[in-house]
Amino acid sequence: MIKIYHNPRCRKSREGLQILEESGQSFEIIKYLENVPREEELKQVLQYLNMAPIDLVRKSESVWKENYKGKTMTDEEIIKAMTTHPKLIERPIVVKNSKAVLGRPPENIKSLL
Repeated sequence: MIKIYHNPRCRKSREGLQILEESGQSFEIIKYLENVPREEELKQVLQYLNMAPIDLVRKSESVWKENYKGKTMTDEEIIKAMTTHPKLIERPIVVKNSKAVLGRPPENIKSLL
């Protein structure tokens, strides 16, 4: 099953969703701002992405700049920050089986299909 961690207000996320819709494959939409991933789920997604937690953070968000920028943080603390403030999670993320891609640019999603 394919999953997309989606923010409907984000243009890149909407473009990623459109790619999935056009693929004809079935998928699940996870609106991660409403349905915040648990820390364990986010760790699993990071493993599938083969990314460090800091690389999945939207560093331009004001909540990052005001609360975390310039601080030395462990991976665990960064993951906790993302689950506490899901706006910090870069989007969209598409997961298929044990692989995942960050849909920036949205065309990255095609590599999973």
